[in-house]
Amino acid sequence: MEKLNRTKVKELLKDKPGKEVLAKGWVRTKRGNKNVAFIALNDGSTINNIQIVVDSSKFDEELLKKITTGACIGVSGNLTESLGSGQSVEIQAKEIILYGEADPNSYPLQKKGHTMEFLRSIAHLRPRTNTFGAVLRIRHAMAYAIHDYFNRKGFVYLHTPIITASDCEGAGEMFQVTTLDLNNIPKTGEGKIDFSQDFFGKQTSLTVSGQLEGELGAMALGEIYTFGPTFRAENSNTPRHLAEFWMIEPEMAFYDINDNMVLAEDFIKSLVRYALEHCMDDLKFLNDMFDKELISRLESVVNTEFVRLTYTEGIKILEASCEKFEYPVSWGVDLQSEHERYLVEKHFGKPVIMTDYPKDIKAFYMKQNEDGKTVRGMDVLFPKIGEIIGGSEREASLEKLENRINELGMGRESLEWYIDTRRFGTAPHSGFGLGFERLLLFVTGMSNIRDVIPFPRTPKNAEY
Repeated sequence: MEKLNRTKVKELLKDKPGKEVLAKGWVRTKRGNKNVAFIALNDGSTINNIQIVVDSSKFDEELLKKITTGACIGVSGNLTESLGSGQSVEIQAKEIILYGEADPNSYPLQKKGHTMEFLRSIAHLRPRTNTFGAVLRIRHAMAYAIHDYFNRKGFVYLHTPIITASDCEGAGEMFQVTTLDLNNIPKTGEGKIDFSQDFFGKQTSLTVSGQLEGELGAMALGEIYTFGPTFRAENSNTPRHLAEFWMIEPEMAFYDINDNMVLAEDFIKSLVRYALEHCMDDLKFLNDMFDKELISRLESVVNTEFVRLTYTEGIKILEASCEKFEYPVSWGVDLQSEHERYLVEKHFGKPVIMTDYPKDIKAFYMKQNEDGKTVRGMDVLFPKIGEIIGGSEREASLEKLENRINELGMGRESLEWYIDTRRFGTAPHSGFGLGFERLLLFVTGMSNIRDVIPFPRTPKNAEY
């Protein structure tokens, strides 16, 4: 058997019959009678299984008993035309090696429906299900498509720090990083924590965003993007929030808010187009099993021009809607997912890019408009998700940036390096952040963000 080179199931299913092949993988099902057994084998390369036909008289009965759902085997045999429906080829087994058994009394993924909640409790095994195999292959495809998109546009991939002393969003919801003995924390004379004795000699945290450092890169390299893990210590136990998630954050010198919107729309359409072109088997499975409108919704996004709408116009539409929202709407409030989804799903029926938000509900770095009340922020709002991208033109004026930092009472000393970009050769520039898992919710049709990342980190949950 080992003289043959293994061929992945994805390739075998496209191959022509009439050759000897070797397949290795995990048993999804075994059925049959005392004369013949049919094994569905999957190796993770595709949503589809290859059928193994076993003449029981040619194999040891004890071996065949051990080939149960979840077991890992290698099979060599002839690739032949399949007489059954569902596949064009199958393998007539000549030799079978059992690599690993899976006791049917304890292996939790037997052939039956499992709830998403149950599968979250066995996240170490759930990639073996059809659903999570599909989701994780799509996750890989989207990560590849992101790098490919920016590479084709000449952007530089910048690695920004995961451990940082700056709070980009100013919300203070950061995980602390320390090597101090938590049972014997050193204190200063004033009774405060003595961070001078810590590893970095100052208070540090896990990053909430690579944006501020990304701006430094854009001010030297022109156009950069980051793509890495970010962390929010936000006690939000919702289907849309994670404590550890991945962000894509491009920052571009010489882009104004309109250039930013054009890039965001083109970027997201490019990713959805890539999924439709390269992940159709997995999308069809998810479409049939979870969300009958998934593929049509993806296709509609690619072929639709996004609506451009100011926050003020959006508020007027919401106020005139007669909808009973859980959170009341008035000018100045931060829009909730229910408001965003009303505009996208019910009012316009297409994605919306909302701009010109009130200054007081947005971050300090956003460029202020002439009216003194609003900033050049932009959020891309999507069906079923709400906000999928958040960005803005950045404040290029040293004076306005300093005034805003002082207004908010932010610590200047930890931001001097950032302010330097406005002191020395400031330039108009813009950027945005796309939450990778929010994108995956949209592309896969899954309803809970915990189901598009292999090992979710949420309040009171950090398994594995």
